[in-house]
Amino acid sequence: MNYSTLKKTVALSFASLLAVGAASAQTDSTKSASTGTAKVFGGRGQYKTWSIGLNAGAVSPTLAIGGVSDYANKKINLGYGASVRWQLAHSFGLQLDARGGKVGGDNVGAAQRVTDNRTSYQTRFYQGTLSGVVNVATIDFLRRKNSVNFFVNAGAGMVWYNPEFTYANGTQPTTLAQGAYVNADGSKHYVKSLVIPVGAGVKFRLSDAWALNLGYTANFTDDDNMDALKRAYPTKDKYSYGYGGLEWTLGSSSKPNLDWVNPVAMMYDELYDAALRQEVEALKGRVTNVENAVNDLKKDSDGDGVSDQFDKCPNTPAGTVVDGAGCPIKFPEADTVAAAATPYSNIQFDFDSSVLRTSSYAALDAGSADLRANPSKTIELNGYASSEGTAAHNLRLSKDRANSVKTYLVNSGVEAKRIKVKGLGETNPIADNSTEEGRVMNRRVEFKQK
Repeated sequence: MNYSTLKKTVALSFASLLAVGAASAQTDSTKSASTGTAKVFGGRGQYKTWSIGLNAGAVSPTLAIGGVSDYANKKINLGYGASVRWQLAHSFGLQLDARGGKVGGDNVGAAQRVTDNRTSYQTRFYQGTLSGVVNVATIDFLRRKNSVNFFVNAGAGMVWYNPEFTYANGTQPTTLAQGAYVNADGSKHYVKSLVIPVGAGVKFRLSDAWALNLGYTANFTDDDNMDALKRAYPTKDKYSYGYGGLEWTLGSSSKPNLDWVNPVAMMYDELYDAALRQEVEALKGRVTNVENAVNDLKKDSDGDGVSDQFDKCPNTPAGTVVDGAGCPIKFPEADTVAAAATPYSNIQFDFDSSVLRTSSYAALDAGSADLRANPSKTIELNGYASSEGTAAHNLRLSKDRANSVKTYLVNSGVEAKRIKVKGLGETNPIADNSTEEGRVMNRRVEFKQK
């Protein structure tokens, strides 16, 4: 088969395979393409990840990207291979390839192109490589399951080859002395070299287990003997492999193939899973119940600041000061005492406050006048608090209240050294701390004359 005929055959085969793959993809797209019970973040164990493949194609001593060759004409030879792949994610896998074939060229018809008295060569090779394979794109954007994937691959490995060549006089060497690549015992000598495969291709999904692969790989060696000629200037031999093949994914038919997974479709399925939707609806019902309970807690029909569920005195008149149970507070006659302006009467304070009431000013002024009229008299101010809060807090609060009274008296002209201050906290209550009326009376400062 000449090169022109081979090109036509390969082109026709390629077109036929594309049509078969596209038809298979179209047929499969009409199915539900369910991924079963697989979850987006469920791990690789829920998928089929191992596959094996066989391929065959054409081997050329030149690359599609060009480059220098020691021979004028290339010969296209048969190549073949097998692969084992482990898919690590929907877009990436590791692949072990074993390939073999022949690569050759000649100078037939090339004027003045006799290369070191060698006019043609043919080299048999075997190689083993490990590559990373990346699914870079798909044309199935609107399908729930990928059917056509485009991939690139690159890796490294070893190649073993045995060059055979022909001299210009038409003879082929057979011994080591004649330049043949043979061992001392006459057996073929295989040269070993590093090889770097870099390639790209397209994969068609025929079923969840079977796929059709079409690809092209450029192989770069770390040697210059593959064409049986090592030139004076530094060059590295290279060859390419265009192939087609079938791949079979191993594993249970109940598991989806990770190579064809569409994570977006899987996530959509998870979000619209029937059981999940039932759970969401149940959760919505529980949230509604909580919202209704909160609204009931907030309901305050008489507007006194205490919700109906805890209001023991409902329907209190607007503006009524109530306690925590919603009942009106009966304050002692503090204003009547203040109006009488009795000196040294108890000074009352609001809850958790050390600020003097304006109603206390008259009693404080009367006390200040008496102290200023009797320079030898001294007093002790004892501050107290009701029982709400911690003992330590109430102790500080009671002393602050006593200091507030002292500050007022000093500012009115009483010498500070005649006034002593004590904070006694919630000790010595003068009323019952279990009622609001009693607690109001216990928030005080008492005068003790000396």
